[in-house]
Amino acid sequence: MAGNTGMEQLIPIVNKLQDAFTQLGVHMQLDLPQIAVVGGQSAGKSSVLENFVGRDFLPRGSGIVTRRPLILQLIYHPHEYGEFLHKKGDRYTNFDEIRKEIEADTDRITGNNKGISNLPINLRVYSPNVLNLTLIDLPGLTKVPVGDQPQDIEQQIRNMIMTYISKDSCLILAVSPANSDLANSDALKLSKDADPDGLRTIGVITKLDLMDEGTDARDVLENKLLPLRRGYVGVVNRSQKDIDGKKDIKAAMAAERKFFLAHPAYRHVADRMGTPYLQRVLNQQLTNHIRETLPSLRDKLQKQLLAMEKEVEQYKHFRPDDPSIKTKAMLQMIQQLQNDFERAIEGSGSAAINTNELSGGAKINRLFHERFPYEIVRMEFDEKELRREIAFAIRNIHGIRVGLFTPDMAFDAIVKGQIARLKEPSLKCVDLVVQELTNVVRACTLKMSRYPRLQEETERIITTHIREREQICKESILLMNECELAYMNTNHEDFIGFANAQQTSETSSKSGRKLGNQVIRKGYMSISNLGFMKGGSRDYWFVLTSESLSWFKDEEERDKKYMLMLDGLKIKDIEQGFMSRRHVFALYNPDQRNVYKDYKELQLGVETQDDMDSWKASFLRAGVYPEKVSDSANGEEGSSEGSTSMDPQLERQVETIRNLVDSYMKIVTKTTRDLVPKSLMHLMINNTKEFINGELLAHLYASGDQSSMMEESPEEARKREEMLRMYHACKEALKIIGDVSMATVTTPMPPPVKDDWLSTGQDSPKIGQSGPPSPGGSMRKPISANVSRAPPPVPGGGRPAPAIPTRPTPAPPTRQGNAGGLPPPLIPSRR
Repeated sequence: MAGNTGMEQLIPIVNKLQDAFTQLGVHMQLDLPQIAVVGGQSAGKSSVLENFVGRDFLPRGSGIVTRRPLILQLIYHPHEYGEFLHKKGDRYTNFDEIRKEIEADTDRITGNNKGISNLPINLRVYSPNVLNLTLIDLPGLTKVPVGDQPQDIEQQIRNMIMTYISKDSCLILAVSPANSDLANSDALKLSKDADPDGLRTIGVITKLDLMDEGTDARDVLENKLLPLRRGYVGVVNRSQKDIDGKKDIKAAMAAERKFFLAHPAYRHVADRMGTPYLQRVLNQQLTNHIRETLPSLRDKLQKQLLAMEKEVEQYKHFRPDDPSIKTKAMLQMIQQLQNDFERAIEGSGSAAINTNELSGGAKINRLFHERFPYEIVRMEFDEKELRREIAFAIRNIHGIRVGLFTPDMAFDAIVKGQIARLKEPSLKCVDLVVQELTNVVRACTLKMSRYPRLQEETERIITTHIREREQICKESILLMNECELAYMNTNHEDFIGFANAQQTSETSSKSGRKLGNQVIRKGYMSISNLGFMKGGSRDYWFVLTSESLSWFKDEEERDKKYMLMLDGLKIKDIEQGFMSRRHVFALYNPDQRNVYKDYKELQLGVETQDDMDSWKASFLRAGVYPEKVSDSANGEEGSSEGSTSMDPQLERQVETIRNLVDSYMKIVTKTTRDLVPKSLMHLMINNTKEFINGELLAHLYASGDQSSMMEESPEEARKREEMLRMYHACKEALKIIGDVSMATVTTPMPPPVKDDWLSTGQDSPKIGQSGPPSPGGSMRKPISANVSRAPPPVPGGGRPAPAIPTRPTPAPPTRQGNAGGLPPPLIPSRR
């Protein structure tokens, strides 16, 4: 494909940019504008489009030939061929076959009797001599329907054309033949509607060689008559005889050039006429568009370059085999690990803070102060079970005798059982802390991924140390529990003693919740066991006080939905559903009474396990305790036996022992809640910190060969090479953009012109009236011999139109019809 040298000069510029950006992996979207040709029938639209492409491939004929929009996509490709969207996979290397397929597909949709359709034909032309552009060949405007055309043919074609040329990215070539009335040009009217400011419209005047002798379009082409903002370009297309004679486009351009140089009216503007100049004008618009796109691309590249600068700096002089570099890198990695572990446990204000969930020290803090106390209470409290055990202990101690006094041995037996049960939540707390510490270590060693063997070895050494300290912690906690079991300190200052236990036997059970009606916690939860229609699927704002649980529509707490009193309620876990992402727990009444409306329990859902632990700990503060996990069958049987046979004296003794146990267990529980976190901090967390700071490096040196440990991962080597390649490609792309900016020139937008003549085209002045005549209007009027007219004034103070020369009296034989007032013969159409 040849014939458009301007496009061929643009191709290497665009290709260099595309190659640079492809190498960078940056998406470069030039979005070159579409070019659409608009005009009446037989105005030469298809010929103008073919001249721009440089190949002969569009259908020819008289009347309406283009009956469907042709969307021609030019795509840069090493090989030249065409491909239709409706025939994917079929490649056309012969452009005559492309023309035949366009004609055939047009007939398939519209029939062969001049019908039209707005269904476009999509043709892709691949060539090494084109830019990635879209050209649109549109049907010519017609006013009188012929053949199968509908009565509103003019409006249908107008709507079809406006669909394409209304887009801001579309350049409009308004094609008008010189031998017609330009002021009534449909192409210019449509362009004015779609582009009121004239920013995208270029006027094209065809058939200049077919104007009557003595007439010319000089003032129009100089943009003095009927001006457009971007002006007009005159072209001379091949005649039907030339096309039938296979006259190629290059020869046609040479003939066109000769015509303009030889014509006295166009000689002085010949350099701004013809198909090559039209190509240059359009190519300059493409260049302008490319240059307008470059600043944003340059900004994107410069941001990417700055982002890479710091990382590339350490790679520039990097040598993988240098042992000093390996040693330095290892020390830096360990130091970074120490700092990261310290910050993760102790907290910091660094930019790498996790904003999505609790982690490290914050999560361990929650384990110490919310999860661990909740687990202790859950294991400790069950009133019926405790009383049953006390009753059996007192009766077994008395044996066959009737006991007159409350035996203190029953107190020892019950308290030891309660203290022993504290082991499980304490050891569980150790396990949870170990798990979180392991997660912290794993997260800290991720930064060593550049050296996988170092990362693996470091994580193994620290995790092994944590496991060793875990065993020591558990032994220490078990020892602490055994110390509590070894001696009951009934002289403790907080212990109530026997006398006080008997006095408070009636009121002690009711003194569990005396916080006043203070707010304990607020937050969003959902009610899981309500149906969708009753609002169960949405979140409510809950307010927990020491006496009640209320929920509102939102956190403004205006629309209160309900207030639930907490007296007598307990809390239990609910199994998570198969498809549910929420964690659910429930409030219920042990006496099987309804808790909320007709529901035996109120199921509350939260997003995370941490939220659930925190809410359950808050309910503990409000005096709502969890259900007891025990052997229910044995418990119910024993309880029944104990309660039915309990006499008043035994009941008083049980109440006394129960108060003593309650008082002493508060002391033990308080001590356990205080000492377990302290033991974990001293024996595990602080010790691990000291190990990482003081002994980790020695263990690494003792574990094996440092050079093999500091071998780079293949991924890291690829990353380094890719980073350097991207860096240099980025600099190269910036240089190319600079070169393109220097090698190309942007043409400024022409100033606005007075184009109000377009809006009054229907009342365009005729010859002899004030106002400019169109170039073709004068040749249609018979002019009497020897009559001369003064040129009409030109708007804007430009050069007056030339006097229209008089026609010689003896008319040639071919013009005799005109002398008698008959219409002139039809001029053959030219494409």
